[in-house]
Amino acid sequence: MRFLEKSRGLTAVDSVAYDLEDSVTPSKKPEGRRNILEILNRDRVAGIREQAVRINSVGSGFAEDDLTEILRGKHLDCLVVPKVDSPSDLQFVTDMLRRKLPERHADGSTNPVKIVALVESARSIMDLASICKASPYLSGLTFAAEDFALDLSLTRTPSLHEFMYARSAIVTAARAHNLPSALDLVSTTFRGESGRTQLRDECENGKRFGFNGKQCIHPDQVQTVQEVYSPSAGEAEWAVRVVICDEKADRQGRGAWTLDGKMIDVPVVGKAKAIVAKAELCGMDVKALHERFKNEQPQ
Repeated sequence: MRFLEKSRGLTAVDSVAYDLEDSVTPSKKPEGRRNILEILNRDRVAGIREQAVRINSVGSGFAEDDLTEILRGKHLDCLVVPKVDSPSDLQFVTDMLRRKLPERHADGSTNPVKIVALVESARSIMDLASICKASPYLSGLTFAAEDFALDLSLTRTPSLHEFMYARSAIVTAARAHNLPSALDLVSTTFRGESGRTQLRDECENGKRFGFNGKQCIHPDQVQTVQEVYSPSAGEAEWAVRVVICDEKADRQGRGAWTLDGKMIDVPVVGKAKAIVAKAELCGMDVKALHERFKNEQPQ
């Protein structure tokens, strides 16, 4: 309970996931559920945007008891479902949500409990398309690298090359099915200068792959992860300039134009708009940037 209490002191955190799976032994599961339920029923704290719970896998025999207890939580936003090997895992959770919280999961509801699926096995990678269509409440995929490595007898290396296929498959599936989140693997090394460097390298690698977030296992990781995955000042400025110029080019009937000597067309504009939206979500003053670059002209 002490660590649960400590979590409420975090600031500027996108999501905190309370764990009922690997960190809780079978004999302690009932106590763990009660403790997490107590936390979920307290008033929200300002520094945490989302409260999630990682339940036990559907095949473990603990999931139904987890959900029966946890879904009584007043401020539960998301369920993290581990070891999702088939669509039936998410269908089970979806059915439980509809039975236990019908008012939040009726047609047209704007506040359902979201689901994030952990991808941890060869089987799940090969069935990603079906998994992504298994629940209307699925909002993201997360790559669980350690269990995946165990399943395939892989050896994790700093380059992460051995995970290239799986990580690309996850990002591609999330995008193809319009899931908001694709979260990259946990960085297990982060202490000291070398650890911080490794964490930053992994974040930058994940961003290049198309992930839009990363799991953290310690509060010290949060700042680096947010810094890398948030648009930089330079990225935000470029994106705003593109959006402003595109509006002017559109009025001029121009489908392609240049900015800073580089051609800008529809895909580039789409990327710029996505960066602007993310900058706003991250709290950047996008209106000030629009004012600053309002006289920018397409070339």
